Amino acid sequence: MPLGATEPAYWLALLRAPGIGPGRFASLLQRFGSPRAVFTANRDEWTGLGLAEAALDYLSAPDWKRVEQDLGWLERPRNGLLCLTDPAYPRLLRQLAQPPPVLFVHGDPACLRAAQIAIVGTRNPTPSGRETTRDFAAHLAGSGLVITSGLALGVDAEAHRGALQGGGITVAVMGTGLDRIYPAKHRELAQAIAEAGALVSELPPGTPPLAENFPRRNRIISGLSMGTLVVEAAVRSGSLITARFAAEQGREVFAIPGSIHNPMARGCHSLIRQGAKLVETAADILEELGALVQLTLEDNVQNRREPSSAPAQLDEDYRRLLEYLGHELVSVDSLVERCGLTAEAVSSMLLILELQGLVAAAPGGLYSRLKSEGL
Repeated sequence: MPLGATEPAYWLALLRAPGIGPGRFASLLQRFGSPRAVFTANRDEWTGLGLAEAALDYLSAPDWKRVEQDLGWLERPRNGLLCLTDPAYPRLLRQLAQPPPVLFVHGDPACLRAAQIAIVGTRNPTPSGRETTRDFAAHLAGSGLVITSGLALGVDAEAHRGALQGGGITVAVMGTGLDRIYPAKHRELAQAIAEAGALVSELPPGTPPLAENFPRRNRIISGLSMGTLVVEAAVRSGSLITARFAAEQGREVFAIPGSIHNPMARGCHSLIRQGAKLVETAADILEELGALVQLTLEDNVQNRREPSSAPAQLDEDYRRLLEYLGHELVSVDSLVERCGLTAEAVSSMLLILELQGLVAAAPGGLYSRLKSEGL
């Protein structure tokens, strides 16, 4: 163990452990309390936790040279690291069952806590699809929402460009290390995104574009956002994976309909048949998100840090939900059983209560009540 190693060094070392993904990382945090404590434990304490031999060997002798390289990357201008327990870690992302243990950020990390809408779609959009994407992104960005996408060819790139053209903020979630821009032709676009927003990845520097990493990337795109808009997509595409993640995470899914003769419209039509909201204008999205958008946009504009001091203004359903939510951690499913509301309604209400400073989210999709004054 290196003398004087910083806390980020231990997070980075555990991140690089073989066979330890987000779920097992969270389990180790729960068991030991911190990455530093994981490494200061011994093999006997690690045994019985379901770790493979390769992971046990690594914990005994971490690759500190690679960690030093990661720390070197963090020392460069506008590079940063957000750990799961960091107060600046995005609140919506922390609600996932298996949130990324760390986020590498190039740009402004503050925009990751702002109100976001994901825009995704095919890598081969029609000319109309490109124009529609830019128009929606520009309008939504102009309304104060951060536009989040994946820097891929096609709809992703047009979403980023539309946000920038609209004078807004955009976030690109990447399936590589942030020192590897993929596709390479988007290097200038990535630079513009970082200047107006941020590039984000859960993968350490040096990670190449591997196919298995992009579905993982998609869960972060949807997880950062209040909703996901699919512009054009084939029936089988990565965009529909992102939409599925959004639905599983309790977020809204929007889809733009198209011509029955356009193969790139079939994925959107499939989503609409499955319950996605059909939208024709950006205003449809803002109206559907309603109070949640208004609350988060006001919070972003005013940069409020103090919790709401007017809980008495909550309507009866919100007050009842708070009564069922104690100061111990509880899951959404348990709250659904207690209060009789739907899971979708409870998830939406919890987001608003958290933004008002009345509820705190914890890893694993758990929640607890923060205060009860005036209720």
